[in-house]
Amino acid sequence: MASTEPVFAVRDLWKVFGPGADRIPAAAEHAHLSAAELHARTGCTAAVRDVSFDVHRGEAFVVMGLSGSGKSTLVRCLTRLIEPTSGTIAMDGRPVLDMDRAQLRDLRRHRAAMVFQHFGLLPHRSVLDNVAYGLEIQGMGKAERREKAALMVAKVGLEGLEHRRPGQLSGGQQQRVGLARALAVDPEVLLFDEPFSALDPLIRRDMQDEVIRLHRDEGRTMVFITHDLSEALKVGDRIALMRDGRVVQVGTPEEIVGAPADDYVRDFVRDVPREHVMTVRSAMRPARDGESESGPVVTPDTTVVAAIESVVRSGVPARVMEDGRCLGVVDHSRLLAVVANVSDEQEAA
Repeated sequence: MASTEPVFAVRDLWKVFGPGADRIPAAAEHAHLSAAELHARTGCTAAVRDVSFDVHRGEAFVVMGLSGSGKSTLVRCLTRLIEPTSGTIAMDGRPVLDMDRAQLRDLRRHRAAMVFQHFGLLPHRSVLDNVAYGLEIQGMGKAERREKAALMVAKVGLEGLEHRRPGQLSGGQQQRVGLARALAVDPEVLLFDEPFSALDPLIRRDMQDEVIRLHRDEGRTMVFITHDLSEALKVGDRIALMRDGRVVQVGTPEEIVGAPADDYVRDFVRDVPREHVMTVRSAMRPARDGESESGPVVTPDTTVVAAIESVVRSGVPARVMEDGRCLGVVDHSRLLAVVANVSDEQEAA
């Protein structure tokens, strides 16, 4: 039976920088201070403030926020590249904060691999040997690690470039090398820290598609850090939106866009075309006689805009099917009502 335990379980996590940092989380009077007020009163900066969430097995979990929101500090706390001030982190039920140096080394080498914004490639090594570097650190023999590295190079679409050096590659190709290097050690979790923010838009889109493909094909757990809302909505199964070190909302892209938790989130998603994110779940109605037997088929996760195209093309309601079962139907009026309600909410906001 597959484990239902979260890959990461984070509870009440704080990371505070400054004098007497360990006293900040326990002091009730600091809980509601803004970042500026906290620094003015204590000289400390709380990069992560009382954060709790779970990352489920096989999930692409995105942490999104503007610069200075604490998202990069948070992802580094997960494997103690940065030491948390207080709180708990468990990986597969094992307390990360209780791990000794050898256990942490094992976690970072075998179980959780990081893909950074700056590629960190070794300029004097070939693509193949850069990809094999983590396996070399693990002590794997040269022939075996190069064979495995070659498979990873092919997996990320760099076949034929194995013997080039990083300086002979484009930015997107270099980022693919970094991704292949992380995949080569076969980690349980891939941690991405704004990996594509320095890339040109077209290359960035290609790399997003590559990550989505790998996630779909392998079902590997991913924690993905970004400041880009469209990237978060594209990559994430669930999104944690951060502000000033706190998580202000955790939810699916549809939940974040369709039911923002507060005015900050509402402003963040204001310009998102909701019909491209909202799914037919929000527009379904029960099937009437005969409607469950014919008409185009959509899934519960089909977006409203895609369902509108299906219904307009066919001229009849679309069936919402899952596991061979008709859950309901969506018709033109129901779909347009979703769009209209969204527009009304935008006008009201």
